[in-house]
Amino acid sequence: MSAYLELQAIRKQFGHTNVLNQINLQIREGELVTLLGPSGCGKSTLLRCIAGLADIDDGKIILDNKDIVNVPPRSREIGMVFQSYGLFPNMTVSENIQYGMKMRGASKEERRKRSEELLAMIDMEEKRGAYPQQLSGGQQQRVALARSLAVQPKVLLLDEPLSALDAKIRKSLRTEIREIQKRFQMTTIFVTHDQEEAFILSDRVCLMNKGSIVQEGSPEELYTRPKTEFVARFMGSYNVLTKPEALRLFGQVDSQAERFAVRPESVALLGGDDRQTALNEGKQIIDGSIESVSILGSIIRYAVNAADVKLTIDTLNDGRPLRQAGGGGISLALDRSQLLPLEKEGA
Repeated sequence: MSAYLELQAIRKQFGHTNVLNQINLQIREGELVTLLGPSGCGKSTLLRCIAGLADIDDGKIILDNKDIVNVPPRSREIGMVFQSYGLFPNMTVSENIQYGMKMRGASKEERRKRSEELLAMIDMEEKRGAYPQQLSGGQQQRVALARSLAVQPKVLLLDEPLSALDAKIRKSLRTEIREIQKRFQMTTIFVTHDQEEAFILSDRVCLMNKGSIVQEGSPEELYTRPKTEFVARFMGSYNVLTKPEALRLFGQVDSQAERFAVRPESVALLGGDDRQTALNEGKQIIDGSIESVSILGSIIRYAVNAADVKLTIDTLNDGRPLRQAGGGGISLALDRSQLLPLEKEGA
């Protein structure tokens, strides 16, 4: 992979605490990479190091074949959008967008033209003379994004830019961000703790924990092939099994691993006519009971006990009658090919 932005062995400490542990990452030009992980894993700190807002203790940051570690933030040609927007309250929308260009010596006409282009792009031409306090949260975030794009940065950094917005606006704005990123072919790093957000936006996802990237890949790779228990649990409602539990459910296990993962949608609740079909397909059939039922919009989530193993099962909410907790025994079909062996943490 030809890297446009490359992080080489980045290390950062706060006191005696390692916040970033030998981070290595290569990002292609025009790629959108998401740093995903729980609070305190180091993802925002890494973003600030790339921007030059925090010093690193060791390592290199190579942007367009140049090490920028000792380059001041203003000269790094990096744009950054924060969770708090950071708009100037005494400036209009247009003035906020033009601010970075003004600081770089762009002419008044160049600033005006660029501002108008970006206002059209974010569909806010009618708000050019408004002040930040007169805008909604979603509108303020769009202005912050336009202000960062105005200076035509080589890399755009987005630090949880949607976390302060309500769910409906978040869904709309993340689609807009992706469309803008593709239109500009902007090399972008997006930070979030929201798995759904990461999967929808990203070309590639880097899952972080305790200052390290524990797994990276396409959204599909991370979801379908988690390497460790941490990854499996963070990716959603994976069933994580010990080896004895896996043996009780599947009968045999062709792996030396001590932990296994099973996706909640890969376990099937059988109806009366499904049992023989599942057997013909080579599925493992096991009896169990439903302990609880939750409706999650288009998904129905069942908590099931089978062979003294608690399982989460997700089925499509397609209008068929709900199976009720305490409504008698049920049968499950398990596909041994969907049993994923997990590596030990840190292995």
